[in-house]
Amino acid sequence: MATTLRPRPAALILTPNAEARIAELMAKAPEGAIGVKLSTPKRGCSGLAYSVDYVTEAKPFDEKIETAGGTLYIDGGSILYLVGSTMDWVEDDFAAGFVFQNPNAKGECGCGESFTV
Repeated sequence: MATTLRPRPAALILTPNAEARIAELMAKAPEGAIGVKLSTPKRGCSGLAYSVDYVTEAKPFDEKIETAGGTLYIDGGSILYLVGSTMDWVEDDFAAGFVFQNPNAKGECGCGESFTV
């Protein structure tokens, strides 16, 4: 009897707006960029922050999410903080940026710049 493996779900859910923004970023990416990378560096008053940057090479433990407009990589050391999260792109009259709904976050700083798990 053969074992059938089901596809593994992505570590992060991207909204259509987030996918469209990744496509826009990749359309004007610097030469050599293979995608954008989400990481959670230690920063801010709560401990961790979200950071999205261009990436020129994938690391062995990075999670790779293919979208229609480009590839999103998630830093291997950040995956545990992000599993089950939703990444959205939100624009209003005063600001624009990626917004995260993270079920792993136990708290955020007052300005919303950083979070703790």
